Amino acid sequence: MATKQPAMSPSEMPVSEVLDRAPGTRRAEAEELLSLYQEITAETPVVWAGKIIGFGEYEYFHANGRSARAPLMAFAPGSAKHTLYLQSDFAEKWPELLAALGPHRASKACLYLGRLSKIDLGVLRELLEASHTLARTEAGQGPVSNG
Repeated sequence: MATKQPAMSPSEMPVSEVLDRAPGTRRAEAEELLSLYQEITAETPVVWAGKIIGFGEYEYFHANGRSARAPLMAFAPGSAKHTLYLQSDFAEKWPELLAALGPHRASKACLYLGRLSKIDLGVLRELLEASHTLARTEAGQGPVSNG
């Protein structure tokens, strides 16, 4: 009997297929996010779960002892909004950055952005860098040097 692949797993799907699902100006915004994530993480993007563009990887453990994999950093381009996956409770960790970001919605680990042209991209970079640093630390991967 074949083992079922977990829903959240990396794939061989080309990143361009995910980017192409974002229509019109959303496609250009997705390209901009892709570049930003690549600069921050220095990782090659990989498609996870058929719709999420992830950078890096770590293993985590459930309470039942089973392990799972996830990208260190990720985003999903969308037709109405882009979903950026950040560290849990990021809104409580970096409220000053969110206050300066511009229009957005936030949940426990997701940042939802409408138009990138309406947010402060410098603040977004700071938020992503802070989340990436924390993600690497929590994953036991230590600091990263981008150059």
